[in-house]
Amino acid sequence: MNKNSEQVILPPATIGIVGGGQLGRMLTVSAKQMGYRVGILDPTPDSPAGQLADFQVIADYQNQAALQSLARESAVLTYEFENVDEQALSAVRPLTSLPQGVELLHITGNRLREKQFLAKLGVAVTPFAAVPNRSALPAAIAQVGTPAILKTVAGGYDGHGQLDLDGQVLPLEIASLTAHPCILEARQQFTCEVAMMVTRSATGDVVTFPLVENQHRHHILHTTLAPARVAPAVHRQAQQIATRIATALNLRGVLGIEFFVLANGELLVNELAPRPHNSGHYSIEACNISQFEAHIRSICGLPLPEIQQLRPAVMRNLLGEDLAVARQALVTQPDWHFHDYGKEQIKPQRKMGHVTCLTDDFAATLQELATLKGDH
Repeated sequence: MNKNSEQVILPPATIGIVGGGQLGRMLTVSAKQMGYRVGILDPTPDSPAGQLADFQVIADYQNQAALQSLARESAVLTYEFENVDEQALSAVRPLTSLPQGVELLHITGNRLREKQFLAKLGVAVTPFAAVPNRSALPAAIAQVGTPAILKTVAGGYDGHGQLDLDGQVLPLEIASLTAHPCILEARQQFTCEVAMMVTRSATGDVVTFPLVENQHRHHILHTTLAPARVAPAVHRQAQQIATRIATALNLRGVLGIEFFVLANGELLVNELAPRPHNSGHYSIEACNISQFEAHIRSICGLPLPEIQQLRPAVMRNLLGEDLAVARQALVTQPDWHFHDYGKEQIKPQRKMGHVTCLTDDFAATLQELATLKGDH
């Protein structure tokens, strides 16, 4: 056990991860390669991360006793998703190192607080307004205008917990959505969506991964192209914004930043993710260290190298039955780096794995990947 978050935590110390999904699984792989032990807290027996970790505490994320049990066994505690109970996490601070702290979760776990933080920092975001209840919606629409997107301030992912609003016609679903606090955001006309992973060492050194281009379908990330096909000035602008955000947050661990690229080349920050992100998976094969190793290094107080992308890459998510199709395609695709997340149930639109291709020809690789089910 180590209570000093600024002290270097070396292998074979135990890293505790709250969450046993695919991000936890890939964090576990990186940590194990470096010689750390890993413990997982997740309610699903034999979770994707639990399959590879040294041990798993099978309990709900809000189970205080279970979280304390993991903390006592861990030299450092981290998480793979942002909807972690802040109070429960704060309560285990005397038991283990928590270098990411709780403030990062407090900001990024609430869309309204996140937008307010960015705006105060002087980072450009889309116009927004708080919608604490249904009666506040008309005033928010008057302020932001339409088209706009109504989102719950907490929870929600991959398009869940949000509605598109066009004109003054309000969908029936608004009543259920506004039963919870919401935020209204002006919908932007943008040329493409891009993302950047950033991390910061215990000594304050900020390093950024290359800016990548994301393509979504049905609000779910479909394909990532690394590096992004945008002007060099856009790459520099993203790096400057990422560095400013990481510094303001006293960031430890990896942070994902999603941007909109406007027609004039300016960037708007869309969302922050206080953890490794789907759009950084390409880094496992394409960079000198992956986003997952960078996260482990940062939270354990190890130095971070300058990030280098060794080859251009395309990452393709495998949703639902895409996984089975990709498995069969492996017999004819020797250049595919295939990742199966080990999830027990295959469900439509559920992230089951991904494929990364190192390539100097994005167009040819995208055509090759179009043989997967989800592209028909």
